[in-house]
Amino acid sequence: MQNKPKVIVICGPTASGKTGLSIELAKKIKGEIVSCDSMQIYKDMNIGTAKPTKEEMQGIPHYMLDFVSPDQRYSVADFQKGALESIEKILKKGKVPIVVGGTGLYVNSLVQNINYSSVPVDIEYRNLLEKRIEKEGINTLYEEAKKIDKKAMGIISQNDKKRIMRVLEIYHQTGKTKTMLEENSHINPPPYNYIIFAIDMEREKLYERINKRVDIMLEQGLIKEVQNILKKYKKFPTAMQGLGYKEVVSYLNGEFSKEQMIETLKMETRRYAKRQLTWLRKDKSIKWINGLAPIEENIQSILEEYSEEK
Repeated sequence: MQNKPKVIVICGPTASGKTGLSIELAKKIKGEIVSCDSMQIYKDMNIGTAKPTKEEMQGIPHYMLDFVSPDQRYSVADFQKGALESIEKILKKGKVPIVVGGTGLYVNSLVQNINYSSVPVDIEYRNLLEKRIEKEGINTLYEEAKKIDKKAMGIISQNDKKRIMRVLEIYHQTGKTKTMLEENSHINPPPYNYIIFAIDMEREKLYERINKRVDIMLEQGLIKEVQNILKKYKKFPTAMQGLGYKEVVSYLNGEFSKEQMIETLKMETRRYAKRQLTWLRKDKSIKWINGLAPIEENIQSILEEYSEEK
């Protein structure tokens, strides 16, 4: 890692305080932020993704936010390319890049420098999978994908139709699992020295924060946001399958009562946070910080590690 530019990475489960910590850190060290969130890339999706507002950013430049149409296909490889370009821009300005987010696939693409083989989309096979989902339900395909590639499915939600289909599609087209392709792609070491931090806190406190965040999103107008997106885009946006959006769509379609929608959204978000923590704990290189400690204390811990890392 010697002589490689240093990049700070702040991970953690949803609602753990990544945004606030990263902005305060950036102010302290002349940093700029690269978002590593698979939902905050989308335009018009602000409330349900907890996208930081201009006021919250406090003048700190943010990259990889708010630039993809919700009905547009966007891959991990697309993210990796854009994020690396953003990191390079920040370094050229003499600033410190701070990668922030909880999307495991996106973080891995950077810190492990995964060279994604370009497996093209097979429209015919994808249509077949869509028809199967209509007839058999998403859970059947989830279990099938799990048998094929248990490791990849470990950080994919059983409701994440897009990524479940991709695992099946890769295997169908190459005869290899997504995990095998990724493991075989670690040819070159990463171009940067990534120093990875993760926020942790008592499960009960985290779940309280998640429940409160869902209530706030609904107060801010999440339902109206979903209605506006469905009205604006002619075809059903891919992004509407994301957590926080698919539950509201189900409510608008009459599949849930409002109370059921709120409870389902809170439950699924808690489950997602649990999966995020499971993924993070597998990485022994991660430096853990306490999400309930004062921000100044956590910034000090990060700066100590940053200055020591060679």
